[in-house]
Amino acid sequence: MFGKKQDWTECLMKEDREILKELVAKAAKHRCAYLSADDVKVAQLWTALIEMKKEFDKKIELLDKVVEPFKKIVEFGEMEKRKAIKKLVSSMISPKSEEEKKTVDDLVEALMKF
Repeated sequence: MFGKKQDWTECLMKEDREILKELVAKAAKHRCAYLSADDVKVAQLWTALIEMKKEFDKKIELLDKVVEPFKKIVEFGEMEKRKAIKKLVSSMISPKSEEEKKTVDDLVEALMKF
């Protein structure tokens, strides 16, 4: 306890130490900037935060590219689900009048919520 001061990073889990090493390495690109700051440690943290933000933005951009096709797949699935439900309900009820057709449509809408 009063002996040699332990490196605080040794108290981190191994995977967290690796993450920290990666962040420090990425922040090193900004070495010239943070070494010229009044508070080098704080500036180094800010540069690491900049690098994290860049990575985050790249992930969001990639995610946005993936989301749109999935939305279309869901839309198509919902459309096909509606058709199948309407066909099934229509075959059970065999609507002839406009009122019966409206009843089928209302039932289809209700079933689409499930």
